[in-house]
Amino acid sequence: MLEILDTTLRDGEQTSGVSFAAQEKLGIARLLLEDLQVDRVEIASARVSEGEFESVRKVAQWARANGYIDRIEVLGFVDGRTSLDWIRQSGCRVINLLCKGSLRHCVKQLKKTPEQHLADIRQVLAGARDMDIAVNVYLEDWSSGMQESETYVYDLVDALRNEPIRRFMIPDTLGILHPGQVFDFCSRMVGRYPELHFDFHAHNDYDLAVANTFEAVRAGVKGVHVTVNGLGERAGNAPLASVVAVLHDQLNVRTHIREERINAVSRVVESYSGVRIPGNKPVVGEHVFTQVAGVHADGDNKDKLYFNRLLPERFGRERQYALGKTSGRANILKNLENLGLDLDEATMQKVTGRIIELGDKKEIVTQDDLPYIISDVLKSEHVEQKIRVINYSLSLSRGLKSLASIAIEVDGTVHQDSSSGDGQYDAFMKALWKIYDRLGKQHPVLLDYNVSIPPGGHTDALVHTIITWNMDGRVLKTSGLDADQVESAIKATVKMLNLI
Repeated sequence: MLEILDTTLRDGEQTSGVSFAAQEKLGIARLLLEDLQVDRVEIASARVSEGEFESVRKVAQWARANGYIDRIEVLGFVDGRTSLDWIRQSGCRVINLLCKGSLRHCVKQLKKTPEQHLADIRQVLAGARDMDIAVNVYLEDWSSGMQESETYVYDLVDALRNEPIRRFMIPDTLGILHPGQVFDFCSRMVGRYPELHFDFHAHNDYDLAVANTFEAVRAGVKGVHVTVNGLGERAGNAPLASVVAVLHDQLNVRTHIREERINAVSRVVESYSGVRIPGNKPVVGEHVFTQVAGVHADGDNKDKLYFNRLLPERFGRERQYALGKTSGRANILKNLENLGLDLDEATMQKVTGRIIELGDKKEIVTQDDLPYIISDVLKSEHVEQKIRVINYSLSLSRGLKSLASIAIEVDGTVHQDSSSGDGQYDAFMKALWKIYDRLGKQHPVLLDYNVSIPPGGHTDALVHTIITWNMDGRVLKTSGLDADQVESAIKATVKMLNLI
């Protein structure tokens, strides 16, 4: 069973602009451990701030009360007892000790010899024993170390292999490795130290974090580090959802992760972090289980020809079939099936035409829109079109009356007029009634005007307008459906003109 350490609350919080409040940090920790069942959670860096200390203390109190305290980890530094004291006072019991995994970092940043750095590490290890704090070791910049100073890496691990260190964590700190190098370097570490537990920690600077994690596991590491939604410094870390899917499907490696909870946790972290999940992000993106092309829906109908192992139900998602200009009959049938609706062939063709027409005006027609479209088609098909709107121009200006110029066809003859009004629709109606008055035609009185958006709609959703009219004591209702609110009202009006 491969171990998963989630570092959303530590490394993920290093994403530019991301800072979790104490209650948010506690909430995410609970979701990770209880809902997702990750093996370990790295929740903070020691010595950051007083606010961070309080956040860590709250998480530690909850973890201790619920039996998770040994799965809560804090990044600490080679600074004598300072980080250890901070961690102990916060109530935590595991330090992830940040040591230097490359000679360059040791000499240039610490300005110490490898021997001096090793002595400092041993001092921290002794303090941890005294405080009963468990130790994992990060070999920071290990990837550069393996490229430039491999002997330094081996000398450091040789010196520490018999110390009470639970895990050696080997990070590609700058995201510089490609998959071939990861497999090679990890294989060397595992082969040289078969008794040690190695974790691999990937960064995504070249968009290779998932591929690199794949190769590290293939090489024999026993744990990997991830963040929810790939949060992290610069280009981020290996995203939990993608890594888990790859491990389970491509390597047949088991983890404790509950796949069906991944999407829900991703949405919570998206909300708390303020970092939006791209629509095409694997597993958790809004559109990744949506088939758009009609040929795909057709293939799914015939024998699930466009399914793969990434079934949406695994991750608490549903497969959807988009409705728009590139979809076709098969997509519509799939959506009708989900709604429990059945249409005859003639109506089906009309509905398909309306969806293509609407798809030219907005990106996607949703399943929630479909009943409105069907209703609009059914209610329109028996109305004889003696009156048509040929063209219109509407203007809206702040502080000024709206203006409308219209051209309509009545019994084969085109008539034009214009008017101002309190809003675009009012201006349209006044221009229309000018034409009717000139023709000596009666027109009804508007009694009620109701605008609605199908459930789940967005700002680009379809608008359904129902207008109630009174014509010589006869009350009638007409409706219009369009992506534009004024256009939907005009369609309802034209239906009324033809009905009377």
